[in-house]
Amino acid sequence: MATREITYQQAIQEALRSEMRADPTVILLGEDIAGGATTVDEDAWGGPLGTTRGFIKEFGKERVRDCPISEAGFVGAAVGAATTGLRPVVELMYNDFLGTCLDQILNQAAKLRYMFGGKAKVPMVLRTTIGAGLRKASQHSQTLYSIFAHIPGLKLIAPSTPYDMKGLLISAIRDDDPVVDFEHKLIYWKKGPVPEESYTIPLGKADIKRPGKDVTIVAISRMVDFSLEAANKLTSERIDAEVVDPRTLWPLDEATILESVKKTGKVVIVDESTPNCSMARNIAAIIADKAFDYLDAPVKCVNAPPTPVPFSPSLEDFYLPNPDKIFKTVMSQFKD
Repeated sequence: MATREITYQQAIQEALRSEMRADPTVILLGEDIAGGATTVDEDAWGGPLGTTRGFIKEFGKERVRDCPISEAGFVGAAVGAATTGLRPVVELMYNDFLGTCLDQILNQAAKLRYMFGGKAKVPMVLRTTIGAGLRKASQHSQTLYSIFAHIPGLKLIAPSTPYDMKGLLISAIRDDDPVVDFEHKLIYWKKGPVPEESYTIPLGKADIKRPGKDVTIVAISRMVDFSLEAANKLTSERIDAEVVDPRTLWPLDEATILESVKKTGKVVIVDESTPNCSMARNIAAIIADKAFDYLDAPVKCVNAPPTPVPFSPSLEDFYLPNPDKIFKTVMSQFKD
């Protein structure tokens, strides 16, 4: 495959274009995804981060649908469209808006295939953004994937690189179950090698971003970059850290995580969400249950504190996990 470097945002665009060109049943819905364009000749704003700019010119107004400011309405419409043969990709600007369309996700999208004995399918993707760091205050900066992880019937992805983003999103669009795609706002402009051709990454398969033998760091989304930075710093302490990226939060690749923990005997889990009922604590519980005898130290988690995200830049920076916090937490595992 021909490979070149593109941004995380461009990887999203390539995945969407690839699937829309290959399959006429793939449609887009969301607020301002066509920038309020009234004709296909108008350039589109493309959502708050410009991801779908220009899509209306190529695919037309029937397949790129600007929706009213009613998440309950257009997420519900996507569920209905999915059950009748389309493959909608619906954009929820920020995952913070989950509360306005929770019933459509929790009681409809996630349940229909089960309640109809497999005769109904809901092949839809809900794209949404997560993460603090852009000074967007408490209502536009949260990381809420643990709420979705609690809902049976949904699949969840949280890509950390442009390569993972393209391959996982294509897999999600082709999947016959509802998939929620969590995209971190702060890595939209991160570049990485991505093949030009279409490819898929299986849902439910973790990736070892850095092999190591002394400690396992399990990191989600943007926290992968922070963990890799901490791992590089740990080499000065002669500590060889392995960084595991789950990539898919459900189904979770327990096998890869447990294999790493059994090898290293120590584990730190890094998760930007608040700690109570978080993915970090869920993974910690799995390790305690299935790999306890292999542990040489207690499982440690690095989370944001249990508070709303501050608007103050200095407080927001303090709120977030960072490489230094990860470094110190790992070092605590090696105290006599």
